[in-house]
Amino acid sequence: MRVTRTEVRRGAYADSIVLMRLQAALAELPGIDDAGVVMGTRANLDILRAGGLEPDEPDAIRGDDLVVVVAAADEERAAAAVGRIDELLKSRGPSSDDEIHARSLRQALRRLPDARWALISTPGRRAARVAREALERGLHVFLYSDNVPLAEEVGLKRAAAAAGRLVLGPDCGTAIIGGVGLGFANRVRRGPVGLVCASGTGLQAIASRVHELGSGVSQGIGTGGRDLHREVGAATALQGLDLLARDPETRVIALASKPPDPTVSAGLLGRAAELGKPVVVHLSGRPSPLPRIGSLHFARSLEETAEIAVRLAGDPQPAGHPGAAGGSTEGDTPRPDGARRYLRGLFAGGTLALEALHGLGPLLSPLVSNLAAPGVEAIRDPTDSRGHTLLDLGADDLTVGRLHPMIDPRLRIERLEREARDPEVAVILLDVVLGQGAEADPAATLGPVVARATADDGPAVVALVLGTDEDPQDRAATVERLTDAGAWVTHSLAEAVARAAALCTRPAAAPGEPVDLEALAPGFAAVNIGLPSFHEDLLSRGVSSVHVDWRPPAGGDERLLAILEKMRS
Repeated sequence: MRVTRTEVRRGAYADSIVLMRLQAALAELPGIDDAGVVMGTRANLDILRAGGLEPDEPDAIRGDDLVVVVAAADEERAAAAVGRIDELLKSRGPSSDDEIHARSLRQALRRLPDARWALISTPGRRAARVAREALERGLHVFLYSDNVPLAEEVGLKRAAAAAGRLVLGPDCGTAIIGGVGLGFANRVRRGPVGLVCASGTGLQAIASRVHELGSGVSQGIGTGGRDLHREVGAATALQGLDLLARDPETRVIALASKPPDPTVSAGLLGRAAELGKPVVVHLSGRPSPLPRIGSLHFARSLEETAEIAVRLAGDPQPAGHPGAAGGSTEGDTPRPDGARRYLRGLFAGGTLALEALHGLGPLLSPLVSNLAAPGVEAIRDPTDSRGHTLLDLGADDLTVGRLHPMIDPRLRIERLEREARDPEVAVILLDVVLGQGAEADPAATLGPVVARATADDGPAVVALVLGTDEDPQDRAATVERLTDAGAWVTHSLAEAVARAAALCTRPAAAPGEPVDLEALAPGFAAVNIGLPSFHEDLLSRGVSSVHVDWRPPAGGDERLLAILEKMRS
């Protein structure tokens, strides 16, 4: 006859790994049909009931009580199993060495005063309080815990930025700091590829592939999956980019994320484009059909991200901003000052316009057009530009009763003059298509208009000249005359997109105080608060670590905890 036996340990908090190990050990004992080991929350008790393990006197159980229920063939075996709980907890739990255990963060730091990092994996509703204390004590934080309220994440990252500290997370499963993996990290060799990832498994996939290809990882900065949400604003990702830009061991940066907020990712990519190092980008849901835009290299998958990064890390030629190669005009176009911030694209070629639209999509947000593309807003009135606007002037609704703008330039010239008068326009992007049947001398009509547009601190003009040296319009002369008029001219669509985007984006900057590179240096010490397995992993990698035997504050009493929090603030 099946019998059940309940054991309740008052206030005996244990983390989920210890609970899982104890449950498995009890279930393996002779004569035990099933076992359940949980903390005594209402939700956990419901799970026990659903599994046929109803605890005795459930109304007397509190959330911070350790609850064990065993189902056995008879009373004797059930009692024997319960009698072994202490023995099994000791064998399945972390080492009891007093030198590497502490009851509080304060005590842990007395034992390990050189600690630089805190690894936190306590329950999510308590984790922010622990992380805040770690920041106040000058530590960088690896915050594995999930279910941390979004408002708490924003507050933690603001506090970290003000102090020049990092908060990796919450819900950060993976990081690689100074050659040591934190959380669920793979063991990879050190090398020239630095990673900034708002995805734990994404970081693992890229790092593992980099290792397989014979290269290595300098640092792997996990940000937590919500870092590129609008409310968080890529706070940790921006800090990570800033750190890796200054890190002498990092030659190439890989940037990957779960689907980001478009405005946040645009600012982040604007910052990435200015780092002076090549950045390989894979943002889920924000792809670019252009493989390269300036120093940004876009990958279609995590695997390709690693492959491009390894190739660039081994290339002695730096992959920076667009230069003279490919027919572009040398020299920089100054970023417009003041209120000038928007792009206006005026294209005669529909396919060129669509390709440019896809390329600009990840970099500018919001972007509107009379062409349809993912993430691009439909323009309400194509005769009236708003914000970042890119138009196909050869579209049917704009050529009724008119010749196509590749033949008759008047429509585009009128629009160019109007856009140049807009004090918010930073750059006008044009295509100039040469060849048989096209306008006989486009530089003659566009040149004077470009000269007037760019004069007196007007917007910049970026011109894509498409054609060959055998076309009747004389490509070289066309380029020279447009350049003399003040345009920045290129034969590459990717370069045109990169230059135009650079002139009108407002790159997001890392918030607060710069994080010292010492945060990423090898040989760090850490305090672990939560899962003992993380502490054991650190010790196995030669990292000095003290494990804090964390317990819920105020014995898990929510009312008392709220009073303590109010007193603390």
